[in-house]
Amino acid sequence: MEPQLLHDVTDAVATVVVHHPAKRNAMTAAMWRALPPLLDRLAADPGVRVLVLTGADGTFCAGADISTLRRSPEEAQTLAVAAEEALAAFPKPTLAAVRGHCVGGGAQLAAACDLRFAEEGALFGVTPAKLGIVYPASATRRLVSLVGPATTKYLLFSGELIDAWRALRTGLVDEVLPEGGLGKRVAEFTGVLAARSQLTQAAAKEFADGRTGREAHWSAEARGSGDTAEGVAAFLERRAPRFTWSAG
Repeated sequence: MEPQLLHDVTDAVATVVVHHPAKRNAMTAAMWRALPPLLDRLAADPGVRVLVLTGADGTFCAGADISTLRRSPEEAQTLAVAAEEALAAFPKPTLAAVRGHCVGGGAQLAAACDLRFAEEGALFGVTPAKLGIVYPASATRRLVSLVGPATTKYLLFSGELIDAWRALRTGLVDEVLPEGGLGKRVAEFTGVLAARSQLTQAAAKEFADGRTGREAHWSAEARGSGDTAEGVAAFLERRAPRFTWSAG
């Protein structure tokens, strides 16, 4: 099978799989280009409430395919930044499910997700110093927001890999699961997210990401959505709420 991005939608959860197992799921130029339009389609689908990004065959993503870097480092970085920004701007909750290597551009993609769950044995690294590449400013700022300036400098200066437990301590990862337990936990947690109010999630994501100026917009959306009334009614009636507001 050619290197590509596979995707599936099941029970309101879209799963995007980086598929290039011969090179630890390294991203080719075509794969970088394919990600933003794929995300646009999934964002517009009202049947999608959550997005999971993962890799094929037990590893997440080893970064950019070296052949892409050899041909044009500038183009490779431009494509990676465009994909990263498209993922960060996805209007619904996103979760990176990480096994194996999450390195370079793979770490860039994982950091652009809202949440990151990792299996024991996963390795994380930001490795431009091994290649003489200037890491993008947007990706650097995003990493700082997750792990702070000191850990960002440690990762970028050294290119060293860290394990899942250290990634958890630094804030790069939100949960670490035992070997074989990642899939079950991701399915469980995305089921929870899919059942919650998309209105709450969309507004919270925008505010948490530092995007301001639309408070009045979200207040108006809340008034007109019916989600608040449904949430209160469901609580009083001791039943699961049926939220209808959609970001798609």
